[in-house]
Amino acid sequence: MSTITAKNIKKYNFSAGPAILAASVIKEAAAAVSDFNGIGLSILEISHRSKGFVDVMNEATSLARELLGLPEDYEVLFLTGGASSQFFMSALNLLDSEETACYVDTGSWSAKAIKEAKLYGNVNILSSSKEAAYNYIPKGYEIPGDAKYLHLTSNNTIYGTQYHSWPETTIPIVCDMSSDIFSRPLPINRFGMIYAGAQKNMGPAGTTMVIIRKDMLGRVSRTIPTMLNYQTHIDKNSAFNTPPVYPIYVCMLTLRWLKEQGGLEAMEKQNKAKAAIIYNEIDSNPLFKGTTAIEDRSLMNVTFVMNDDSLTSAFMDIATAAGCVGLAGYRSVGGFRASIYNAMPVEGVQVLADLMKEFAHKHG
Repeated sequence: MSTITAKNIKKYNFSAGPAILAASVIKEAAAAVSDFNGIGLSILEISHRSKGFVDVMNEATSLARELLGLPEDYEVLFLTGGASSQFFMSALNLLDSEETACYVDTGSWSAKAIKEAKLYGNVNILSSSKEAAYNYIPKGYEIPGDAKYLHLTSNNTIYGTQYHSWPETTIPIVCDMSSDIFSRPLPINRFGMIYAGAQKNMGPAGTTMVIIRKDMLGRVSRTIPTMLNYQTHIDKNSAFNTPPVYPIYVCMLTLRWLKEQGGLEAMEKQNKAKAAIIYNEIDSNPLFKGTTAIEDRSLMNVTFVMNDDSLTSAFMDIATAAGCVGLAGYRSVGGFRASIYNAMPVEGVQVLADLMKEFAHKHG
């Protein structure tokens, strides 16, 4: 009788978020829950004003700056909560009531950002792929030079699309990079602001990183509530109120790990190789098909369906039994979604591709 059970089989976490973390990061983060840096206290109970945590915050900020190549005129913040708060905070801080910001609608998250921005100023939706179920990234639209900023969502977790080049524009780009931050180098000078919820490619849920160029701030006439003013958090080094200590600590560990892996150039190379394994299998396998335009396929979230939907449950059962978990597509889309963030090892992607091949041999 086989000794392999659901409990001891190796698991590969393909969930879109909260998502996979590097094994070494989880090991160190787990140890800190019992004893942080040998001080006899848990990371969960230390003061956010203690030297230990101030050092964590400083290192996390410094690593983010180093990995992204941020010039001195950019600030790095770690704020409480998820990136959805930045849908309104960005417009509140950057867009005056008589000004116009441009948005490109590429999915559910950009649509929500558009809704919130309309509360604070004028919104010009330059283009949308909604009519095609968001299966491509719009291109070829005109960008007004007098707009305040251009808002983009770099990677769309639900629909599996991603920007692989950035629009040419004279206005600053504000970008939601929640699901592909630190996955590749960026032309940072093109961006006035970047925000990213941690739980997809950087750490656990509970904190959002905001990167903002200083000259973007202080240009609106409205009074901004203290807690929602980016300048408040800049002045207090992200500790105006009690920051989410543990999520920021795990983000710091992840950024350390990224540096050890060779930085963003190495991550991009590995992410392209992982994506190629599974996309090649989708394209060559008669039972599966991708759901997005080939040129816009995400390197982070691979979305696909069965040509014969009656086989979907059977393949899901086989994949789950083999340790590939979190593969179900978003509830409004269906099918499958393999999230292959930075921490997903190549072997996990290969296991999934092999399962698809074996399934086709049996059912093709």
